[in-house]
Amino acid sequence: MISIAHHGATSGVTGSCHELTVGRGAQRSGILIDCGLFQGQDESRGASASDLSIDFPIEHIRALVVTHVHIDHVGRIPYLLAAGFDGPIICSEPSAIMLPEILEDALKIGFTRDRQLIERVLGLIRSRLVPVSFGQWHSVFAEGGCSLSVRLQRAGHILGSAYVECDAHEGGIEERVVFSGDLGAPHAPLLPAPQSPERADRLVIESTYGDKDHEGRETRRYRLKGVLEHALEDGGTVLVPAFSIGRTQELLYEIESLIHEFGGELWNNLEIVVDSPLAAEFTRIYRDLKPYWDAEATELVKQGRHPLSFEQLTVISSHEEHLNAVDYLARSHRPCVVLAGSGMCAGGRIVNYLKAMLGDKRNDVLFVGYQAAGTPGRDILNYGPKGGWVQFDGNQYDIRARIHQVSGYSAHAGQSDLLRFIQGISQAPQEIRIVHGDEGAKQAFKKELGRLLSSEVLIPLGS
Repeated sequence: MISIAHHGATSGVTGSCHELTVGRGAQRSGILIDCGLFQGQDESRGASASDLSIDFPIEHIRALVVTHVHIDHVGRIPYLLAAGFDGPIICSEPSAIMLPEILEDALKIGFTRDRQLIERVLGLIRSRLVPVSFGQWHSVFAEGGCSLSVRLQRAGHILGSAYVECDAHEGGIEERVVFSGDLGAPHAPLLPAPQSPERADRLVIESTYGDKDHEGRETRRYRLKGVLEHALEDGGTVLVPAFSIGRTQELLYEIESLIHEFGGELWNNLEIVVDSPLAAEFTRIYRDLKPYWDAEATELVKQGRHPLSFEQLTVISSHEEHLNAVDYLARSHRPCVVLAGSGMCAGGRIVNYLKAMLGDKRNDVLFVGYQAAGTPGRDILNYGPKGGWVQFDGNQYDIRARIHQVSGYSAHAGQSDLLRFIQGISQAPQEIRIVHGDEGAKQAFKKELGRLLSSEVLIPLGS
């Protein structure tokens, strides 16, 4: 018996954790695909989210396969280890470099400040990491007539992101199961677009934007230029809540491109601030891993351009520098763009900037990623254009800054991109499971798949 179970990302977009099992009863063995944290409203829906315990059996789990290192896909790994998981953690080579960094930050925020304990956990994680190259099959287990091998393919979501092809065998039964992870949008900066798998008997696919398409690259670039020009005209600050990995680097790439194209004294006075030690570290890693960049970015480097390290870019590390920057920008009339986490405004340094600057109409808030229901980011997006307010730490803050959303910078594929990914498979999957989306997005995507394909399309419930 080859079975799939879901332990997250079924009632929203966070907490990704899926299980593929081969065999029956005491003879079964399986793997987990991701083990992510629940965020926003999903926290109240997730199994045992209050204490983050792993509430499903793991004795038969032989390996964890990580699609990428965003916290909603890896944040429960320390709890998985605490529950007794002792298998390998399989991921791409870039993800193996970044995973300890992202989990160190998560441990400090939500687990413990005990440095020795953090180092022990990180040491354990590093010892379990098994980096594998894209496109290479890796055997997970083969015994008692059952076997499972996995292959990672580029997903184009963030650096190192992968979708997972699984070849499962039980007796005379053989099946190819594909887990999409998070698929990137084609033509996103820096990373090659994902290519469809050659085969998928069953497909588990994300649906973050299963109900809509994104703006094209030129449209989103034009809109980004307009927001930056507002800052240049009135000396305001553009606040960009952005994930440390992926979105920050894509935006730096596009901003450098705009400065290079338009130049002149006005644009050269625009300061770009990355106020996040984690984002700064991942930007360094992105720079070091140029072999994983796409052809366009590689060509810029050959021309002597440095899209992730340019003159106007300032990185803020210490907390004292951060507080000084918030105070200075709130009082000054110097045009500036601040990129800081968290991407959904649920914590991190962006919160102090928002508290200080949301009430000033000179400023702008630019959302470039998905804002989950129940997060401050979603509230700002919903109520900001109406002159509403948002709550931080029990206090209300009026929203007078201009609010923008540029969907084209999403690291997630839009509906048409998802459909192309599926239709590029030589033979339509027998079964498609839609996960990692709000209910409306999943239903819209299911309807479109039903119109185009003969596959059985399911929206699974959690375990």
